[in-house]
Parts: sequence; structure tokens; C-alpha cells
Amino acid sequence: MSNQRPDGFGMPNDNQLPVTGGMPNEDAFGIGENAEDDAASFVEAERAHAASVFRPDAETILEVRDLRMYFPVKSAGIVRRTIGHVQAVDGVSFQLPAGGSLGLVGESGCGKSTTGRLITRLYEPTGGSIVFDGKDITKTSARGLKPLRREIQMIFQDPYTSLNPRHTVGSIVGAPLAIHHVVPKNKILPRVQELLEIVGLNPEHYNRYPHEFSGGQRQRIGIARALTLQPKVLVADEPVSALDVSIQAQVINLLQDVQNEFGISFLFVAHDLAVVRHFCPEVAVMYLGKIVEIADRETLYNRPNHPYTQALLSAVPDIKQASVGGRRERIRLQGDVPSPINPPSGCRFRTRCPLAQEICARVEPPLLQVGKRHKVACHFAGELGHHPDRPVTASLLGVDDSGTPNPGATPSAEVGNEPGFSDTWFDLERKTMASA
Repeated sequence: MSNQRPDGFGMPNDNQLPVTGGMPNEDAFGIGENAEDDAASFVEAERAHAASVFRPDAETILEVRDLRMYFPVKSAGIVRRTIGHVQAVDGVSFQLPAGGSLGLVGESGCGKSTTGRLITRLYEPTGGSIVFDGKDITKTSARGLKPLRREIQMIFQDPYTSLNPRHTVGSIVGAPLAIHHVVPKNKILPRVQELLEIVGLNPEHYNRYPHEFSGGQRQRIGIARALTLQPKVLVADEPVSALDVSIQAQVINLLQDVQNEFGISFLFVAHDLAVVRHFCPEVAVMYLGKIVEIADRETLYNRPNHPYTQALLSAVPDIKQASVGGRRERIRLQGDVPSPINPPSGCRFRTRCPLAQEICARVEPPLLQVGKRHKVACHFAGELGHHPDRPVTASLLGVDDSGTPNPGATPSAEVGNEPGFSDTWFDLERKTMASA
């Protein structure tokens, strides 16, 4: 097949990707799971794409404000009544820049995938708003969602259940083209074959069924399907977790090429913090349905202020430290993640937090902006080993150190849970407001 795209799709071909696999350098992806993976990392380091760059002047294409998703819990018996709710997502707010990437990380069950499904409107939100291209899509009707499907697509986490086993790969990838009348019928098959070749599959296998492919190959089929309509926003839910280490860098390079050529915005959901660091200039950390810290890549990975973020990063292997000897101390959290049906009062992380005090149980910490592009939801926010003894949010919330409201005190307007970043923020060292 020619490398030229006669239909104008213009996507990168396989010759632009690394011929062999391997992971980028340690600044991008960390180290592999074994010595062979680490060796491959260095072999392919020079061939990997550079990390994605943040563009501060980019317009906002998607704004999520106070997004909530509560799943009802029904009682047993003939008359099934609602006896509670699973608070999967509870008050999430962020902005996604046009042509940019936001990483969403956290433990399993924290609400990352649910947030992605809410943005694609696979779930009906319990509350909040999702503003896409200036329009709130949370109340859009089923008919109104059809044109929206062209603009917002999703790469699903499970490649086994996201593909219809009764349809061939050609019909799965070609269905969006036929439904939205993107190309004439006689052009659908050539386009499908091009997409399969782009994601590293044999284009002649379009007539095979999903069960004839491995898990990693199925995930690549899902990626091809998501790219079919050239969406403006792509929710990537663990897009490379099912792939071999030798293929992950190729797929990440592919997604970067697509983003650079078409300006696609990515909400990148992943567990691999090293992959997120390479692909996403901004990263948000979720815990039990809430964002606990959000910042630009360099700030979050080098100077995290939330104890949960610090614990997550301590589990990531550090190849630089391993090369000089010694090991970074691992922060081990005690206890299990609380149930989202009955989350703890105040700060949801307090039951596992070594810094928790009385105020943490009484008052929920706001997502406070503490830097130019840095927000953290913690009463004792600070760099590792330099957390304050007294809550930094007490004066802003109008409470004392134990969380008891001060008579006559008025909470500051600077602690609102607004999406995006302000030109002013709270300086944790000076305990005063600062600006650029």
C-alpha cells in the first residue's frame, strides 16, 4: 500500500514509526519490568518521540465543572429500593486545552474510567456540566448526540469486551464511516485497510473476527476505530496497558503523530505514571472519586504536594538512582481504600494519610491553587518531608486548626473548586496570595 493518503486522511505510516519496539529514555518512560526491557529502552531511546510539550496559549476545548456520577445501590427482594449510592465521581473539575493532553491517574476504582465515559456521554451524569466547544452537552438528547460522536471518541480499556465478536474487523472499523457518511461505500474498505496498517496490523486481515487476534492486537483495532472519524477529543482509557513492551512506544508515537497532525485533544487515563509523564504535559491525580492534585508535568513529578501523590510516585522505579546505587524509600500506605458507598467525612484520604489531624475529619479540603499551574486538595500540603504542622487552609476556610468555624470569619473566595487556573494563587511558604 502506498504511503501517500489519496483520500486526504494524511495519517502517519508505519515507516515513520520505530521498526522495532522498545521504550523511550528514562526521562520519558522510566524503566521496564526486567533487564531485557531496560536494555530495549536504551536501544530505542534515540528513536522515540520527544515528550509532548505544553502550550499555555491553547484555547480550552473541554471544560468539566463539578461533575458527579452516583450509581444507585438496590436492596434485595421483590421490591427493590435504593438504599445508597456508589459515589464513583464526586465533584471533578478540570479543563482540556485544544490539541493538548491531560493525564488522569490513580488507583483502580478511583473513578478515572467513569470520568471518561461521562465525557463521551456513555453515562448520564448525576450532576455538574461538561462544556464542549462552548456548549453544555450534559443535557443533550439522544438525537443530538449523533453528531457529537464524531467529535468525541474513546479507546476502551478492555479490548475483549469492546469489540463485537459477531462482526469482522472490517465492519467494526468501517461502521463509523458508514453511519456518518464520511466516505462513499466503495471507499470504506480501502480506508479500513489503511487504518489497520497504521496501527500495526495486517490490512488483509480485515475479514477476520476479534477472537482471531491477541489482546494487544484487539486494542490496536480499538485505536483504529477511535481514529476513524478524526475526532477533536479522544478519551484514551489505558490505551497501551494491553500491549507488549516492544509495541507500547510505537503506539504512543502513533498517538503523538495523530495529535500533532490533527490537533486532537487527549484525556489520557492510565496507571503507568511513566507513560503519562511522556504523553501528558498536565496530570491530574484522582482518589475515591475526587481530584486531589493537578499540575503541570514537571511540578507534579518533581515537587508533589499531596501525600497520596507522593506515595504513588514513590512506587515508580527510578533508573537514575539505581545507576548510582541505593534505593528510593517507598511510601507504603496503610489500610484499604474506603468504600465509595460510604466515603469518610472531610478528606477522603485521611483514613490512610500519615498527616491526618482533626480538621481532616471535619472539613473537606478545597482544591486550592498553590502555584501558577498547580492545585492540591490537602490541609497540610507541602513537599515531601516539609509538610506544615498546622493546616494551611484554616484561615482561608474561616476555621481554626481543629476545623471548628471561627465566629465572624468569612471563607475566602480563592478556595472555590473552579476548573482551570487563576493568575493568582496561595503561596504555601509565605501563607499569602501571590501572582505571576
